[in-house]
Amino acid sequence: MPTALICGGGTGGHVFPGIAVADALRDLADLDVVFVGSPRGLETKHVPAHGYRLELLDVEPMKGGGAKRAMRGALVASKATRDAIALVRRLRPDVVLGVGGYAAGPVCLAAAVMRKPLALLEPNSVMGFTNRALSPLAKRVYVAWEETARKVAARKVRVTGVPLRQGFGARAVVSSSGPSRVLVLGGSQGAMAINERVPAAIARVVATAADVVVVHQTGPERDDAVRAAYRAGGVTGATVVPFVDDVARQLAAADVVIARAGAVTCAEIAAVGRASLLIPFPHAADDHQTRNAEALAAAGGAIVLPEASTDAARLAEVLTSLLTDGAKREAMATCARRHGQPDAAIVVAEDLLDLGGIAKRPASARGNGSNRREANKEVS
Repeated sequence: MPTALICGGGTGGHVFPGIAVADALRDLADLDVVFVGSPRGLETKHVPAHGYRLELLDVEPMKGGGAKRAMRGALVASKATRDAIALVRRLRPDVVLGVGGYAAGPVCLAAAVMRKPLALLEPNSVMGFTNRALSPLAKRVYVAWEETARKVAARKVRVTGVPLRQGFGARAVVSSSGPSRVLVLGGSQGAMAINERVPAAIARVVATAADVVVVHQTGPERDDAVRAAYRAGGVTGATVVPFVDDVARQLAAADVVIARAGAVTCAEIAAVGRASLLIPFPHAADDHQTRNAEALAAAGGAIVLPEASTDAARLAEVLTSLLTDGAKREAMATCARRHGQPDAAIVVAEDLLDLGGIAKRPASARGNGSNRREANKEVS
């Protein structure tokens, strides 16, 4: 059976697009999809949970942490590359996709050395360190942003958007006479600034007699403190969870989204089409979250609130202005939706099959997810 190898991970921004592509590949063709990652990354939890085999390499980041960390990372990477060559030789993949993150490096390098078709996926507006280093070796580079495409050889780049799991089609904005609904997303690891400031901001909004319900994703082991902060502020309509599994449904139910500006989060907001207040993580590599947020704001779908200048009072002020202006919310949602590309996963998967020379099943014999273009069309 043909094999596709998907390597990389670490954070949700790398792991979830890889899983989305894997799902699309499995819908389209009879093949084995194998992931390769690090024992330290989120892939150890989410890849097996989605039914995929995961091989682990002992690899560490070389960027950040100074010369000592870089030296140790280089030594570990050298061994990991030898292990990756053995892994690629054993699995004999027909095509290899690197999804970014330091765990991708050794496997992608091994694939190039062994002349396996290599593709890279870059979801951020600024190409990450690993993908920058590997792009000269790749036959294809999938990017989410036109500005990123300009930095890659035209013959190999494809602007696809960020691959998303099925169900992130555009949703009509449904008017409601009930409470305003706010969804708070801090990314897969959570966000301290959002966890601290949003409960205080919501308390200010509620104090003005606004009727608001909140779903707040805190990240691991932070939900108790955030839940207590809402209670202390007199907010009774807050559901606080470490992780949101049904992001598409929660986005569809929201009037306004408050979030970090990771590539996947921005893509999900745009695909569903919702007004958002984005607070980029200021220490992201190459400040890519600010660039992601600015791109969605330039399309008219978001308001960017820099963390350094956004306290609870400022956040409450901007949030109140959106919650009390339905026309503005709907206009922003429409602009975000035009920016969305919910079919990115299947576009990438189809091209990967071509790169690997892997035949597609007949349309009538494909899996339940093969109609994801239909599933991703707007629903009300």
